[in-house]
Amino acid sequence: MNLIDDRESAADLAAYAAFFEMAEAIGLSGLLDGGRPFTLDEVAEHGRVSGTGAAAFTGALLAAGLLEPGSHPREFVPGADMAGRRYRAGYVSWSMTANRPYLDHAAEILREPASAGNHPRDGRKVAVSSRWIGSYGFYPGVADEILSRKPQRVVDLGAGAGALLIRLLTELPDSTGVALDLSAGACAEVTAAAGRAGVGDRLDVVHRPIESLLEDASPVRDADLVHAGFVIHDTLAQPEVAEGVLRSCRESLAPGGSVIITDAVPYAGGAERAFSALFSYLHSGSMNVELPSEEQWRALLHRAGFAEVTVTRLGMPGARMMVAAG
Repeated sequence: MNLIDDRESAADLAAYAAFFEMAEAIGLSGLLDGGRPFTLDEVAEHGRVSGTGAAAFTGALLAAGLLEPGSHPREFVPGADMAGRRYRAGYVSWSMTANRPYLDHAAEILREPASAGNHPRDGRKVAVSSRWIGSYGFYPGVADEILSRKPQRVVDLGAGAGALLIRLLTELPDSTGVALDLSAGACAEVTAAAGRAGVGDRLDVVHRPIESLLEDASPVRDADLVHAGFVIHDTLAQPEVAEGVLRSCRESLAPGGSVIITDAVPYAGGAERAFSALFSYLHSGSMNVELPSEEQWRALLHRAGFAEVTVTRLGMPGARMMVAAG
């Protein structure tokens, strides 16, 4: 690819990320992801905006190629490769929007690392951009692994916007789930998304940190499967806490149950190197999180009492799936 094409590709990706972020804020993601034609009136209703505003925004999406004209006037069809565009835009959104406080205060944080705590991220923005990346980057592999086990009760620690649980409950109509997350914004997002997907009656949302499982393990009690997505690493500054949380999960599982951790290793090489470097640096420098290597993940799970641990590479650079049982 020549330099001009590279620039055009970068320009397109930046535009998609901005449009998707605006659509998320307006409340139009459900229409864009629905895979069906929708009308201008639906845009106005979902976004709670005037007809003029709805026409202006959909006109911009048409011009960008994110929408195509429908078969009737005032009707639109999601453009080709909507899911792929959202996935690729997710890396831009996570890097530049969800982590904006760390970028804006990079010099201050580098000089005084403790000051990172003065610049918290927006939990909802983290959850949304992580959901976009996860759509191809880690959810498919993890979902396939979980679905193959056909769990009756699934708990997702650090559930974020709830995309994984909603997919699981959609495909497992007799199962129930629990979404636990520290962020009130993420909990609100998963509640709304579950309602839109028609699985809200089978999903409990718990607004708590995962560390609370040390004192009260009721959210994971009798679970057939506990998934922890990019959240165990937040406890690693106190290794005994991380080990204790995992031990609480193991001891609370239903017979034959298992724990699956989706997380990352530091500074992966090869084709993973660029985004893995950013992910590792932001976690180490701004979040005080030192990501474990694959060997360290295995050792942590063994210390928590699991006899069997397997590690699989996922699509997002640096991401790994750890399956623990026994």
